[in-house]
Amino acid sequence: MKNLLLFLALSSTILFTSCEGDPGPPGQDGQDFLAQVFETTVDFQYENGNNIFSSPYIGFPFTVYESDVVLVYRYEGQAGIGGGNMADVWSPLPQNIFYNNGDIIQYIFTNTFVDVQMIIEGNFDLSTLNDGSVLDNQTFRIAVVPAEFAKTNPSMEDLLELMQIDDSEVEKIEF
Repeated sequence: MKNLLLFLALSSTILFTSCEGDPGPPGQDGQDFLAQVFETTVDFQYENGNNIFSSPYIGFPFTVYESDVVLVYRYEGQAGIGGGNMADVWSPLPQNIFYNNGDIIQYIFTNTFVDVQMIIEGNFDLSTLNDGSVLDNQTFRIAVVPAEFAKTNPSMEDLLELMQIDDSEVEKIEF
């Protein structure tokens, strides 16, 4: 019994003793990168030659880089969230709206690192669209998420080498 207790004591001492080595080089300080968000309300104008409705170009009120990701959401209204409280409802673009007669419109957006524009496309002659609920006083929330371009663009050979396999081990699917 004494040997068993001695063995357990030594084992736990070794187990809970940590090894110390030379400290590694210090890393870079972390940064808090948060998305920047703003809202804008627009009226859409019909572009006859393109059969689309478009908003004006909306310039970003802050610095945006080419690698940043732009997301756009359309305000849908408010919904109850319980306890008598209400919350805004936002739908991400692209967003489709289906009419009973089979017509469809779609909100999309285009952007550069300077501005963003919302567009309405459809599967019919949009010059006949006279729906103020989708054309006038439309509020959009625009979020810009900081990002960086990838440092590398590996080839298939680089990936196979990294995974330590050759191309004969890659499953081929024929259609």
